[in-house]
Amino acid sequence: MISLRNISYTHPDKTLLFSHLSLNINQHDKIALIGNNGSGKSTLLRIMTGDLLPSDGELFNDAPPYYIPQVFGQFNHLTIAQALQIEDKITALKEILEGNVTENNLSILSDDWTIEDRCIESLKYWQLEDMPLTRKLETLSGGQKAKVFLAGIHIHQPEIVLMDEPSNHMDTVARQLLYDFIRSTSVSMVVVSHDRKMLNLLDKVVELGKPGIKVYGGNYEFYVAQKQIEDNALKQDVASREKTLRKALEKEQETMERQQKLDSRGKKKQEKAGIPTIMLNTFKNNAEKSTAKIRGIHAGRVDGLTQELITLKKSLPAPDMIKFGFNDSPIHKGKILFSANSINFGYTDHQLWAENLSFQIISGERIALKGVNGSGKTTLIRIILGDLEPQTGRVYWAKHQTVYIDQDYKLINNQLNIYEQATQFNTSALQEYEIKTRLNRFLFTAGDWDKPCSTLSGGEKMRLMLCCLTIQTHTPDIILLDEPTNNLDVQNIGILTAALNEYQGTLLVVSHDEYFLSQIKIEREILLN
Repeated sequence: MISLRNISYTHPDKTLLFSHLSLNINQHDKIALIGNNGSGKSTLLRIMTGDLLPSDGELFNDAPPYYIPQVFGQFNHLTIAQALQIEDKITALKEILEGNVTENNLSILSDDWTIEDRCIESLKYWQLEDMPLTRKLETLSGGQKAKVFLAGIHIHQPEIVLMDEPSNHMDTVARQLLYDFIRSTSVSMVVVSHDRKMLNLLDKVVELGKPGIKVYGGNYEFYVAQKQIEDNALKQDVASREKTLRKALEKEQETMERQQKLDSRGKKKQEKAGIPTIMLNTFKNNAEKSTAKIRGIHAGRVDGLTQELITLKKSLPAPDMIKFGFNDSPIHKGKILFSANSINFGYTDHQLWAENLSFQIISGERIALKGVNGSGKTTLIRIILGDLEPQTGRVYWAKHQTVYIDQDYKLINNQLNIYEQATQFNTSALQEYEIKTRLNRFLFTAGDWDKPCSTLSGGEKMRLMLCCLTIQTHTPDIILLDEPTNNLDVQNIGILTAALNEYQGTLLVVSHDEYFLSQIKIEREILLN
């Protein structure tokens, strides 16, 4: 259906994104396209649609794909009908039914007499049944916009669908509709997503990375298992090279010490034998040349092994390279940090929650805050943070330190560079080299330290935020995360998961990503109705 042959793409600034990619997408294929942020997944989808031309290579399409983008802001000025490119057909059908049977209207409709019925059916399936086609997209939420474009699949009935992070702005109910659709449809699809529950519904994983494209013939869990086998082999290779390097260094040391002893012994013998000074200098020069030659041979071997080891370590998965080192929270487990007694809030006369909320947050707990879009999760977060007072009921805050990490990582100051940002959290008077060592642990090398925070991706900001938390004197007692996986790729979700599993304090997480919540060992839920 779609065939890519040696596709390459270079950015307008001449930066090469990827090269010589080849991939076949066949009928009924359900493919997960994954890769780190910046690897070119979205660009590759747009090449498949024909919106972008590759710098090199060939693209073959049997049928035009239907594309659901990740960002919808460019459609805000359009109505639903205009965004779905069905306005002319709907208008032509209405005019024909009103008796205006012109050649032009018949040509526009092109015998698509069920277009209006399909619109009604599809919008109803995606829970948009009361949404008129004339409504502007700028009035819709992110989740509703995604559902509008998903509705377009049944309306247009394409043979292949390309989706870029379709569940990003969806609540749990909408995600379940999407999962059910993927299970039941026979349409071919390529999906870019970090939603691992969705990825497990797809029957093939295509990984896009520096080496190019690698295809795994199974769902995401199969891919993870295969990657684990590959990673274990890589770790064994690293351990073997480290052992070889240690032996080479020991051998170098032993050889040099033995040579120095031989040189010293030879010099004493020569002095006792009364050899003339000129001959002694000759012997000394020869000994020094011999020692330098031996040192050069060993140094060359050590350098070679060191470079091989560096190259291998760069291939290690990021979670295995990062060292978190969180301190324990000083608050003992089981202490009440926050309690709410019959609280409620309303921005008008209408109360947010059908029933007043009563709950406690206990030190050491792992809690998920759940609710559909519009259920008041953000409001409750602001109450827990102390930014809002409830309009009814009472709250209690124990003395504790809370860090709130939203999905845009607003704690990161975009006016600073990476090193300056790290120093903002240096409340324990760490030396400069210690801060830079911490940055290195979180994959920020010397070449990154002067990089402005404004240029960082979501995954990079997340790593920098975690690094900052390890720099400050005390690890926070509560970490509150709001949709933390929304802007992260699969690799960075893995890094975040590993960090949160090492953290021993209290965790409160707002997320619709059930797979992520299970991985960070959530113990209970606060459900908003």
